[in-house]
Amino acid sequence: MYAISVVGATGAVGREILKVLEERSFPVKEIFLFASENSEGKELEFMGERVKVKALSESSLKSVKTDFTFFSAGTSVSQYFAPIAASTGSLVIDNSRAFRYEDWVPLVVPEVNPKAAFKHKGIIANPNCSTIQMVVALKPLHDYAKIKRVVVATYQAVSGAGWKAVLELKKQIESPDEAPEVFPKKIAFNVIPQIDVFLEDLYTREEDKMRRETIKIMEDPSIKVSATTVRVPVIRGHSEAVNVEFEREISVEKAREILKQAPGVILMDEPQKGIYPTALDVDGRDEVFVGRIRKDETVEHGLNMWIVADNLRKGAATNAVQIAQLFLKGG
Repeated sequence: MYAISVVGATGAVGREILKVLEERSFPVKEIFLFASENSEGKELEFMGERVKVKALSESSLKSVKTDFTFFSAGTSVSQYFAPIAASTGSLVIDNSRAFRYEDWVPLVVPEVNPKAAFKHKGIIANPNCSTIQMVVALKPLHDYAKIKRVVVATYQAVSGAGWKAVLELKKQIESPDEAPEVFPKKIAFNVIPQIDVFLEDLYTREEDKMRRETIKIMEDPSIKVSATTVRVPVIRGHSEAVNVEFEREISVEKAREILKQAPGVILMDEPQKGIYPTALDVDGRDEVFVGRIRKDETVEHGLNMWIVADNLRKGAATNAVQIAQLFLKGG
């Protein structure tokens, strides 16, 4: 049995981590919940019991002895507090971008690079939600035909930006004149081709994340990735249109055969019968769904596909818990 801490427990991903721990029967003997001072004293349900939330501080974090600490409270919080948690002997699994590009921190998707987790020095980074679902689908194809280049356009749900973003969408649907606060433009009845800030090369930080993280997780710097990340008025579930160029021939039939057997993937690919994944199909699911696989005739060895996953589950909470499960005895 293991002692667990969740930092950012009252947020969208934090609450989802609690749910996933329960559903996966994670052997928890004791759990500690941390959030901002505004949430101190709130109670969240876990395993049929009410657990009080503590205000996060250096002293409160050091006052508990845990085996795993899940962080989902933002980059600045992780940068300061994750090393403190790790210094207590707890294995930190961090959901922010604070440590993803540090050479000494593994960036792990259990279906793709599980061995990397065991090279940790106290902290393991959970990748970006849009990257996770893409690499789960692409890794088995890469193992077969080696990927040269990926061009991806994402259609990302508002819950990826937290509860305030979800509320903003709902308010704007009810009151179209409601001004945007979370997003740079109105999100209701709209599509926004910007997630995070723009960098000097005119790509956004979210697009840069997908490029850098894919290379690190797949452990292949030769893979070229070009991303356009877009926010859409969907509450939950990220979708991606992915174009892949391979070094050698891979047919549509072969890709389907590989993905049918791939861990964590569900193939929904009978478009003539209206069978392909959508955001509503994946709500609450832990798998990555793939459909609309078709030949790209503009390159020698190319495929197009549609990849969808629940961003709060596999894109965040589930992947984090799966990382911890790698360390369970006999797990």
